[in-house]
Amino acid sequence: MTVTDTTTSPGRTRSTEELKTLVEEAQQRFGERDADPDEVLAWAAETFGPRLAVACSMASDTVVPALVSTHLKNVDVLFLETGYHFPETLQTRDDFARDWPVNVRTLLPELTVPEQDEKYGARLHDRDPGLCCGMRKVAPLDKALAGYEAWVTGLRREETPHRANAAPVEWDEHHQMVKINAIVDWTFDHVVAYAEENLVVVNPLLSQGYPSIGCAPCTRKVAPGEDPRAGRWSGVGKTECGIHL
Repeated sequence: MTVTDTTTSPGRTRSTEELKTLVEEAQQRFGERDADPDEVLAWAAETFGPRLAVACSMASDTVVPALVSTHLKNVDVLFLETGYHFPETLQTRDDFARDWPVNVRTLLPELTVPEQDEKYGARLHDRDPGLCCGMRKVAPLDKALAGYEAWVTGLRREETPHRANAAPVEWDEHHQMVKINAIVDWTFDHVVAYAEENLVVVNPLLSQGYPSIGCAPCTRKVAPGEDPRAGRWSGVGKTECGIHL
């Protein structure tokens, strides 16, 4: 399927209050823990149809759009092309788009890397990673999500303390939409096992010491025994790019 952003977002038809009501009903139905991802995604596909999108970083989270595609063919998969990705990440995107019945939308930031360097100085990610992430990840995703009613993430509770209380279905206050964390209860080992059993391509860097993969300048290998997220923005006290804050 396509890996360029030629898709027009479908737009929203439900009001904010209607979407909030759907979240309340889903929380009563699925609870806060141990919800079956297939049941959650079947509900999401039936409820939102083409107004459902999936965000994917093309790391281990490729299992999420793979799962969604079993319930909703040609679902829009939003990939943020920051200009700083590892080559392996871009190859994973291309391979996944080839193998699964999805529509990968490659979202671009307003400025190219050279344009950003000219305006803010080279290696902004070293000096102000929050600003860099905001322009290259958060803003493009915000713009794209405005045209959907619900989005599916690969967020998992075990990843960071900030994500420890995430629910399978919740209200996204920032985007004013429904947020679906279908594999929120899964461990990393569960993700890898699902990928292997269902022939879902994952980023090869996962098996090379990179359990959490972001932009190349802000991602390092993790030593044995280290927290899996320790390789992200190492040494600057940053743990989230801003998408899930």
